[in-house]
Amino acid sequence: MIRAEGLVKNYGPLRAVDGISFSVQPGEVLGFLGPNGAGKTTTMRMLAGFVPASAGHAEICGFRIDTQPLEAKRRLGYLPEGAPAYGEMAPGEFLHFVGRIRGLGGSALGKRIDEVSARLQLGPVMKQPIETLSKGFRRRVGLAQTILHDPPVLILDEPTDGLDPNQKHEVRELINAMAAEKIIIISTHILEEVDAVCTRAIIIAGGRIVADETPEALIHRSRYHNAVSIRLAHSADLAAVTEDLQQLAGVDHTEVDAHEYSVTAFPKPGAALLTVISELAGARRWPIENLRLEAGRLDEVFRNVTTQDAA
Repeated sequence: MIRAEGLVKNYGPLRAVDGISFSVQPGEVLGFLGPNGAGKTTTMRMLAGFVPASAGHAEICGFRIDTQPLEAKRRLGYLPEGAPAYGEMAPGEFLHFVGRIRGLGGSALGKRIDEVSARLQLGPVMKQPIETLSKGFRRRVGLAQTILHDPPVLILDEPTDGLDPNQKHEVRELINAMAAEKIIIISTHILEEVDAVCTRAIIIAGGRIVADETPEALIHRSRYHNAVSIRLAHSADLAAVTEDLQQLAGVDHTEVDAHEYSVTAFPKPGAALLTVISELAGARRWPIENLRLEAGRLDEVFRNVTTQDAA
C-alpha cells in the first residue's frame, strides 16, 4: 500500500504541507483534489521521493521512501507535473533509456515498449523528437514511461492535462483497466475525472486534508442532492409554479433562476420530491421543458470545504 504519516513540507517560513496522513490500499484509485497552492503536487513529490519531507515519512509497499528509496521506487511509477522528458530524444529512444534504468533489457524491453506504445497510441510519433510533439503526445509519452516497468503503485499528477476529450477518455479507460491490480493516486483539478475513475477522494486546502470520502459520499454532501429542478417554457407563470411548489409538505425551500426560467425545490430531510412534483406538474399542466432529480454537485462541495477551511 501507500502510506503517508504526518507529512510536512516547509519552504522557508511557508508551510506548503501541514501534517498530511492517509493510506491507500490495493484496488483503490484515490483522487487528490485541492485549489491551486493547496499542496497537492508537493505531497505527491514527497510520496515519490522527488523532494524530501521536512517532517513525517511516506511508505511505498512497506518501504520508506526516505530510508529505502531504491526498494520503494522500484515499485513506483511516477508521472510528474508537466510530464518532463528529454526533448531531443524520440519517444522510442526515451522509453528504451527509461527501461534500461528500470532494469529491463533485451527482447523483454522491446516487447514491453511495443505494448505500452500501442496502448497509448504512440506509434506515429515514436521516431519524432519529443520537443516537437504536441502537449497531448508529450503527456502520453510521460504516461508510457510511468507504466513501462509495470509497477504496483502509480502516482499521476494531472494525467489528462492537455489531452483532447477522446484522449482523456482513453487514459481514463487505461486507468480503470489497471485499477484492479494497482494502487493509483491521481492529482487532478477536473472534477468529472474523480467521478469517472476514482473510488475515493481526498480534498486538501492550506496543506491539510479537509475531506476524505468516496465521490458518492461527497456528492451527497451537496445541498442539491435529491433536489428537483424544473425548467419551464416562457408561457408558464414562474411565480405561480414556485408558490405551488412551496406548498408541498416535503419542500424545505425553493430557488428561482429567472434567466433560465427555472425553479429548484430543495427537500426537507428524508423527503422524496420527484414523484409528488411530477404529479403536481401533470395536474397543473405546467409547460415543462426539463424536469430532473439532482444527484448533487461536486463543484459546490469542493468550494464549500475549501473555502470553509480558508475561513
